[in-house]
Amino acid sequence: MNKQLAFRGGRKTALIPVIIFLFFCVLYFIVFKAFEMYALAMGGFVALLAGALFVKKGSADAYWESVYAGAKEAIPIAVLLFIIGMFSQLIKTANISGGFVWIASYVEMNGGMFTAFTFLTVCIIATATGSSIGTIFTCFPLFYPAGVLLGSDPAFLAGAIVSGAIFGDNLAPISDTTIISSGTQTYMNRTGPVDVAGCVTSRFQYSAVAGIISFFLFWLLGGNDATAPTATAQFTSIVDPTSLVMLVPVAFMLVISVKTRDIYKAITVGLITGTLVGLGFDLISPSAIINVANGVPGGFLTDGVSAMMGTVTLILSVYGIMGVLNGAGVIFTVTDRILESRLGRTVAGAEVAMMLGITLTTLLFGGVTSASMATFGKVQNELGKRVGLHPYRRANLLDGFANALPVTVPFLSVFVFLGSLLTQGYDFVEPLRLTDISKGMIYSFVLFFTLLISIIMGWGRQYEGPSGEPVKRMPVEDLTSI
Repeated sequence: MNKQLAFRGGRKTALIPVIIFLFFCVLYFIVFKAFEMYALAMGGFVALLAGALFVKKGSADAYWESVYAGAKEAIPIAVLLFIIGMFSQLIKTANISGGFVWIASYVEMNGGMFTAFTFLTVCIIATATGSSIGTIFTCFPLFYPAGVLLGSDPAFLAGAIVSGAIFGDNLAPISDTTIISSGTQTYMNRTGPVDVAGCVTSRFQYSAVAGIISFFLFWLLGGNDATAPTATAQFTSIVDPTSLVMLVPVAFMLVISVKTRDIYKAITVGLITGTLVGLGFDLISPSAIINVANGVPGGFLTDGVSAMMGTVTLILSVYGIMGVLNGAGVIFTVTDRILESRLGRTVAGAEVAMMLGITLTTLLFGGVTSASMATFGKVQNELGKRVGLHPYRRANLLDGFANALPVTVPFLSVFVFLGSLLTQGYDFVEPLRLTDISKGMIYSFVLFFTLLISIIMGWGRQYEGPSGEPVKRMPVEDLTSI
């Protein structure tokens, strides 16, 4: 950059775009309860325009160069999200949920067992589709009314659905938050961001432990043995055991992703096999792939790209804001102050600072984890590099803590608002309060304590080796930097 980026009032003024963006997050997600990513993206671009008004004379070019530099870093994430959107839409089109509903009706589950099964099912669906909010909207009308009639506790049943969606959001290699958390963390001894598959493989241990504990807690707390025969009517229209074959392309995608560490190859294989399986078992028609109706393009390929448009636009705007903070030196200033504090004296202390940072950022952004990770991810990247942590570890703590406590806060989380909203409209059960939904989100609470224990005990902590490989002990040459 040829010119120094300077603001009237100093570096603190560079935070104005962040504050304006935060205002739009609260306005749309909390006040208006309008859960649209493109609305937040608009807020991001308005924030950038407003921020330009506060630069010092002669810094205008440097300001927009910083925006472009930040947005440029988002391009790999944007491309991957568009590709992933197509596969996610394919799975949704094939109605994989119907297969799990068939299992529940066949086994004649009730009460707590149904709540636990719902959590497990939604975990699988969310991992397959990579969409937490999309999964919540899909699964609530399928599982919530039937579960209540089968004797499930409404609060824990709703919490199981939201928790399962968060599980998939945290773990799925095709989740936007997985892509963002890995995309924001770069190597010290290699070029480029960390690979998605490596992050997913290394974070599975935390998700699995938290998921297993949550499953049994949902079973224990999720209801009684009362059964209502009318519940079977809730399943009639969507039961479809054949749709379970769509787990085959999902399995192919996951295995290839982990084995080759090439998410693009994995998605390609998933799309091809998924399309063939869907056509072969009559789960999708040729027109479901691509079509035009009344001049409007359709099909899961175009719908997948369209569904990701809002998220991609949001990421571009947030990365642009981060580019401004980076150009003004704010990110390095924040990192230096953390490392100079008491927390910065040890690696575990730095990880606690990461936990506090992403938790606070996610709270401020109303539980919009994609935006909070894109925002704090830059600080986490720099902070983790300073103490030698491997980018896998940095990405896992970033994603994990963002999906833990901050998404359970009753009046500040989009997930809690959605859960409460989707329990409305049923004659046989009262709508749940925000605090009821929060209480039932067992997985997020368990995930928080799982990750906190990993910090205290050093479980899963890895450092970056000379060639970028994960090692258990910090290289000797890096010890003097702490």
